[in-house]
Amino acid sequence: YQYLSRYKRRENLDCFVFDSKRVEGTEKDCLECLVEFCGSSNPSWTELSNFTHFLNFQLRKCEKSAFCSPAVIRQFRGF
Repeated sequence: YQYLSRYKRRENLDCFVFDSKRVEGTEKDCLECLVEFCGSSNPSWTELSNFTHFLNFQLRKCEKSAFCSPAVIRQFRGF
């Protein structure tokens, strides 16, 4: 939700890192955001679960990647 809500507000995500201790928004906000980005107009709980698991997996990989570190991103702005 932290990534998607910032993406929706068109914030720069280049240096953002997920913080599991930070609570943002309400349960309703989170659910509405997930449904919006899920890609299905009326997703089931299974579809939302699969979407969130896949997104979390990809974001964790991105955060750990040497190619996506803030230092590298600053060198290649707009790439």
